[in-house]
Amino acid sequence: MSRKLPLGEGEMARTACARGLLRAGVVEQTGEVLSAAVLAQRVGWAAGLVSDMVASLLAGHWNALDVNALACGVDAGGQKLPSNAWMALRRLGWTVTPGAKVNDRIVRMAQEQAGRTLRSVKWRADLTAGVLKTWPADPKKRTAEEWDAVRGAVSGGQHLPSGIITSRTRQIAAFQKKHDRLPADVFELESEPRIARMLLLSACDGQQAGIERGDEPGRALLRLQLPIRPDPQSYADWTWVACPITLPPTVPAGAVLHLPTLRLHRGAVHADLAYTHAVPKTQRTGHTVALGVDWGLNTLLSAGAVWLHGDGTITTLGGGGMFRASGVLSKQHRLRRQSEYLHAKADQYDRLIDSRERHHLADKRQILTDEIRRVSERRSNLNDALAWSAARWAVDQAIAAGATAIYIEDLRSMEARGMGRNHNTRLSQTVRGQIVERMRHLAAETGIAVVTVPARNTSKHCPQCLVPLRHRKAPDRPTVPGWKWAICPSCDWQGDRDQGAWRRITARGLTHQAKTVTDRAGAMVIRSVADRLEAKSVITPAAPQTGRDRSKTGPTRRQAACPTPRRRRTPSPTRPQHLAGQRPEGHAHTVRRLPRAALRNQGVTTISTHRPRGAVLGAGFHLHAHASPPRWEPVPGATPDYVSRS
Repeated sequence: MSRKLPLGEGEMARTACARGLLRAGVVEQTGEVLSAAVLAQRVGWAAGLVSDMVASLLAGHWNALDVNALACGVDAGGQKLPSNAWMALRRLGWTVTPGAKVNDRIVRMAQEQAGRTLRSVKWRADLTAGVLKTWPADPKKRTAEEWDAVRGAVSGGQHLPSGIITSRTRQIAAFQKKHDRLPADVFELESEPRIARMLLLSACDGQQAGIERGDEPGRALLRLQLPIRPDPQSYADWTWVACPITLPPTVPAGAVLHLPTLRLHRGAVHADLAYTHAVPKTQRTGHTVALGVDWGLNTLLSAGAVWLHGDGTITTLGGGGMFRASGVLSKQHRLRRQSEYLHAKADQYDRLIDSRERHHLADKRQILTDEIRRVSERRSNLNDALAWSAARWAVDQAIAAGATAIYIEDLRSMEARGMGRNHNTRLSQTVRGQIVERMRHLAAETGIAVVTVPARNTSKHCPQCLVPLRHRKAPDRPTVPGWKWAICPSCDWQGDRDQGAWRRITARGLTHQAKTVTDRAGAMVIRSVADRLEAKSVITPAAPQTGRDRSKTGPTRRQAACPTPRRRRTPSPTRPQHLAGQRPEGHAHTVRRLPRAALRNQGVTTISTHRPRGAVLGAGFHLHAHASPPRWEPVPGATPDYVSRS
């Protein structure tokens, strides 16, 4: 199977990962069929041998001197170290002696895993050194000068989110409180990490593992050597096992498959299958139609498309849409409160048990541990489903609008404080980071760029004239101070706060697209805002099509001179004698009850006198998330392909 991917003009290679499951295996020498349990046992034996060697390597090189030697990129002779971690460790002479009879490829996997771990700690070591060098007088609150000092002491600190520096400061402060001194470095602050039981088959070659596509589409065959005992004593204790894999539908038919990473979870063997396929090339500049996305709390996402004309003016395409997830977030917060209660109860049991093994509360403590794990998994699954759903909705909006870029505000430095205990907690535990990562993953499939822009004043200034807005509680209560409804005192624009924010975000991204850069993680970002370009990032209002007043301050439909009365207000006609027993026309119903569990106000509406229909509890995830369908105005002069997609 060829590992080279043919690329056409305007295409680029992209490597992604899909999840698979090894359900069975066949021993090639004897034809013995291995069940899922037996296969998991043999993979576990191999993973145990690898994890023991990884622990030995980390124990011998968990120090600043060795980590710096690996991170510098050159060996003792001045030659450049290889990019593969296992080759770099061998060049430095960092070897390990296995405790059983294994081939060299098993040692490679251990060196690869240990080398990746040691390389990743370098960034944390530099960050911790910078924070310790500029330790503030009050760790709970830095001054402006102290913030400038710590950012100057850290490499790339000017663009580092403040939350990362704050969390590292809290970690050091906890160490200082416990030991009455500051730590020397990150290696004293953190112990050696726990070793994951997994097999990095990507560090191997055909003598240990291989993967090929099967005869049937959507099938692949993984061949690897596994031990037949936990402590193999000779090479005869290793056998070749063929494991069929069902490829997920997200893996294209022409994708090149790579050796997966095998890991154990609940007695099953999971395979993280990497593959490379061709996708349209993503551009940093040259965008004319873009989608802007704004974050919210109850309204999780607000998005809309804008069009950059040739003369520099910017107009909106349609009225935008919203992705509301109040029902999902409410369930998330209920699980959080349940988890906090279980953790508090478990801590009380720990204090009562006091390290006594045969305490009568030990069994109850184990039951609590299992329940905490189940609640944590439910929270993780809910966050994952919400992140994928929100990201899929945003990318679909961009595809429907024919956009080539998605501009989203950068809230990595946002810290939830000063808004009340419950509100701060809800903001801190939203899944914004996961949504952005999944949005980048989905957008890359269609060549759409996802760019983060500075969030400063996107909700404060008017999208049409940049004048500071006046925020009110609702449009029908213009004198009551609030935060949801925005009114411009200059150009009389008014609208939902989030609807104005995505207009500002998209206009800022289009005018500053020449300043788009790619950070060290490969994400596109606009780091700063220029006043000269910011003055041009305004939305030009569309010309009114009619002279009628379209505001919502009065009735929007003309009343007829003699309106037809409602059916139930009209006198019932004379009925035949044989229908005399029928129920007569009564009065119109005045009470309309909402479905069960839908009487709560989810807080996603703007009009204060309207209570929306909520999601029925227990009816599934997607009935808790409400998304506006993509309905956009056509772009003049668009290609027929765009018209068909919109």
